[in-house]
Amino acid sequence: MAKTFLVLIPAYNAGLTIFELLKKISQFANKSDIVVVDDGSEDGTFAIAQRAGAVVLRHETNKGKGEALKTGFRYALKENYRALITMDADLQHDPKSIPDFIRMTDKTNGIIIGTRKRNLKIMPFARWLTNNLTSAIVSVLSGQSIRDSQSGYRLISIQVLKDVKLESKKYDLESEILIKAKRKGFRIDQIPIKTIYGEGKSFIHPLIDTGRFIKLMWRSLWW
Repeated sequence: MAKTFLVLIPAYNAGLTIFELLKKISQFANKSDIVVVDDGSEDGTFAIAQRAGAVVLRHETNKGKGEALKTGFRYALKENYRALITMDADLQHDPKSIPDFIRMTDKTNGIIIGTRKRNLKIMPFARWLTNNLTSAIVSVLSGQSIRDSQSGYRLISIQVLKDVKLESKKYDLESEILIKAKRKGFRIDQIPIKTIYGEGKSFIHPLIDTGRFIKLMWRSLWW
């Protein structure tokens, strides 16, 4: 019998935020259904997440967000979950939205994206600009309007993970899965979530990750 849903958190040097995040998530999910993938952190993230009661998987070296997500995806497939919810580790995703995703589980066979308001009063300009550009491009490549392609707060049906082969290793995986899932006929739904930007360090490298996104666009022409 399939388990209902898993909460998956890729984490790299998230020692300052991970305990508080897991405490908040545990109000909405069993601790045995919360998985942290520690992507080679050097600040005690692994031990802190274990102390909070989550299931913790570890990469010995930093491999990138895409690889951390894929490790979690394999775990969800092995444990026979019906769906999973991905969240970032930096407290920019409010766990109070988890029930909103769960309520839509029966209505989708694909992906539900938590969509933020692109408000310059809240979002840093560089993030606002890149999000607008990449969302527009992903919309064209997927054939559907995607308002927030860079949001890591999502519900993903296990069937998507069974049918979609993922290749990316870094942040571009989040765009790759949207394009490939839509082209395979999966639904992509979108629900509003709170826009939160704190003082936490971003591990996105604008030039490097923009280059990866351009390569992803080029590869997508042959998918």
